[in-house]
Amino acid sequence: MNSARISELLKIHPKTSLFWGMYVAPIQEGCKPDLGVAVAKKLAKRAVDRNRLKRMIRELVWTAQANTLNKDVVVRLKKPIGRQTRGKLRKKEKELLRCQILGLI
Repeated sequence: MNSARISELLKIHPKTSLFWGMYVAPIQEGCKPDLGVAVAKKLAKRAVDRNRLKRMIRELVWTAQANTLNKDVVVRLKKPIGRQTRGKLRKKEKELLRCQILGLI
């Protein structure tokens, strides 16, 4: 997904949960559904956690796009993770984030 398309999607009012903002728009003609993921370094300090979140988001959204969601999607992290665990993403928080993404899809 190119930066112009991402900017266009970010102007749309998102579906939101506590931690996530999800921007959804119809696909452009003649194209397959696309995905953009934004996990800022300020919000997820460790690269390991950022990469884990991105993999989780890709897996969930691609599955949804293959089954029912035939749209372009940009997913963006809104709040910092790991406040109680010194910046580390733990299993309990990871499951909470996964549930919230599934609720948005």
